[in-house]
Amino acid sequence: MSLDAQFAQAQLDSKNLPERPDNMTLLKIYALFKQASSGDASGDRPGFTDMVGRAKFDAWAALTGTSQDEAKQQYIDLIEDLK
Repeated sequence: MSLDAQFAQAQLDSKNLPERPDNMTLLKIYALFKQASSGDASGDRPGFTDMVGRAKFDAWAALTGTSQDEAKQQYIDLIEDLK
């Protein structure tokens, strides 16, 4: 199965996890997904009043320089660990 097919399957699997991951894990899932699908963080960092948006952006920005394929593999591995 190709990396893209595994990534697509992991996205489906992420919606059917046995329990909801904690917030830090959810941030990591979000950041890896964004890095895998969009590459390095872009756009403006959300303002101070948008705490959730800011945390999500910062988690994504922390992955700058990670290749999209590497981010896909890390995302797949993380979802597999949570199943």
